[in-house]
Amino acid sequence: MHVFRTWSEVPAALKGGVIALGNFDGLHRGHQAVIGRAVSLARKAGVAAAVMTFEPHPRMFFKPDQEPFRLSPFRMKAHVIEALGVDYLYVQTFDKEFSERTPENFVSEILVGGLGLSHIVVGYDYVFGYRRKGNVEVLRELAAKYGFGVTAVEKLSEGEERFSSTAIRDLLRDGRPRDAARMLGRFWEIEGRVVAGDKRGRQLGFPTANLEYRDYLHPKKGVYAIRAGVDHGAGTVWRNGVANFGNRPTFDKTDVLLEAHLFDTNEDLYGKHLRVALVEYIRAEKKFDGLEALKAQIAADSDEARRLLAGFPNATAPFVGYTA
Repeated sequence: MHVFRTWSEVPAALKGGVIALGNFDGLHRGHQAVIGRAVSLARKAGVAAAVMTFEPHPRMFFKPDQEPFRLSPFRMKAHVIEALGVDYLYVQTFDKEFSERTPENFVSEILVGGLGLSHIVVGYDYVFGYRRKGNVEVLRELAAKYGFGVTAVEKLSEGEERFSSTAIRDLLRDGRPRDAARMLGRFWEIEGRVVAGDKRGRQLGFPTANLEYRDYLHPKKGVYAIRAGVDHGAGTVWRNGVANFGNRPTFDKTDVLLEAHLFDTNEDLYGKHLRVALVEYIRAEKKFDGLEALKAQIAADSDEARRLLAGFPNATAPFVGYTA
């Protein structure tokens, strides 16, 4: 999959294709349905399948001081979009100038003039343009004027439960990663570069890979059974493990950190890129009286994580399965 940040970079061979538009935070099953429809239409027409998304997330632009909420920072978003069979990803910078574009200006200058699109796929509730004045009806009117097709994908749900990024955030904050995974179509991941820590885990006999926490959503603090993917350049190797997300109250810490212990490996992970998928919530974070009590609890947590993860072979990525 090719990634472009300005429409002038997109080669002529990729123009005239079908594009899915949206923020796609989380890439849940509803988002996957929109992108899947674009890929299907593109394949039938013999043209490129594309996705346009926005960086930073518009909510981060308009409300930069609010608490972290993103489910999928850019790198993770690109992973999932590529897995859905997309040919190119167009990343539109969301800044003051772009935020003031009218719906027609966005369509005429970027979608038609810049990318030469033949068909646009959106969700049923898609809005766009200055002050969110554009919607599906406006997009259809502009399609008739500028000569492209529009498909609006209806909402996707199971029973009375509608797939939404907001619902997934609530589930993760409530310590329910398995329920969030049902909506996402895969387990939710935290990713980042492994940084040096206090090395207390190694002293306790449970060495950890530490990931600094930045602009991700904060799930419920506590201990999780995890699947951890180590980037080896040629591919990602997945292993079972256990992780703590929180402040480490036993050591009177206040910063937020993810500490992941990977089972059955002595690999040096410092500086490597790590993907940590939350599979099951085991317990809440708490303060222990001493290192021996903490060590005993980590051993018990590890045993419980091994039991919960017994069905996951090491080589398998933690995807529940895409539903596009």
